[in-house]
This record gives sequence, C-alpha cells and structure tokens, in this order.
Amino acid sequence: MKRILVCLDASPRAGLVLETAADLGRRLGAKLCLLRAVSLPAHIDQEAVTRGASPVEDLETAAKSELDAIAAKLPGEVEGVHVRLGVPWDAICHEATVLDCDLVVLGSHGYKGLDKILGTTAGKVVNNCDRSVLVVRAKI
Repeated sequence: MKRILVCLDASPRAGLVLETAADLGRRLGAKLCLLRAVSLPAHIDQEAVTRGASPVEDLETAAKSELDAIAAKLPGEVEGVHVRLGVPWDAICHEATVLDCDLVVLGSHGYKGLDKILGTTAGKVVNNCDRSVLVVRAKI
C-alpha cells in the first residue's frame, strides 16, 4: 500500500480518523494524503457566491491552513494536503481516483434525521468510490 486518503472534517471525530489512518500508514509504510471537502450551506446560492468567490476562498484558505498545521505534526508521513470545493462524498471519490490512493479513511456519523433518508457521506463514499474504504467509528 502506497497512499491513504485521509478525509478530515471539522468535527470532533476527525482526530480519531487521523490517528487511525496515521497508525495504519506507519504499519503499512504508506503516505497520507489529507483531504478536506468544503461546501457552502444549501440555503446559499452557490452560483452567485462563486462569481464573487470571497466566501469560497475564505473556506478553502481556512481548510488549507488547518490541514497544513496537521501535516506539520506528522513530518515525513504526509504526501500532500488537498482542499476541494464540492459535495463531500463526490469530492472524496474524485480525489481518491485522481491521487491514486489505495485506501480512503473517513469518519462515520450516526443515522439521525435526514441521514436516514438521504444517506451519510460515509455511506455514499462506500457505495460510489472505486477504492477500498475504511469507516472509523467513535469508540464507545
């Protein structure tokens, strides 16, 4: 295994996802590619915002800064830091292919509310990604 895509959001479980992926990478001699998919809330007209680009650039800049700080704590283990604008599950599947990752590691959400009907990001990645996927659950 050469490359692991580590999908990190701003949730409290991101630390566990990173810890799991880093441990797996060390054991397998694989490099980590850190990814944050950013998207605008559904109530914002995304086409209008992208024309002005300021809120989008702010989201991307903040995400990149956070991932750079994480990568700095893992010297020699991180191959790249990537931020993509889009629907998270689609951005994850796309980046896994583009970066030629052997494995995708991401966190799980519990099924609540609309997730029961629409499905979670993790579920959509598992069902649509052309790579193997490891879903990290919070320790109970």
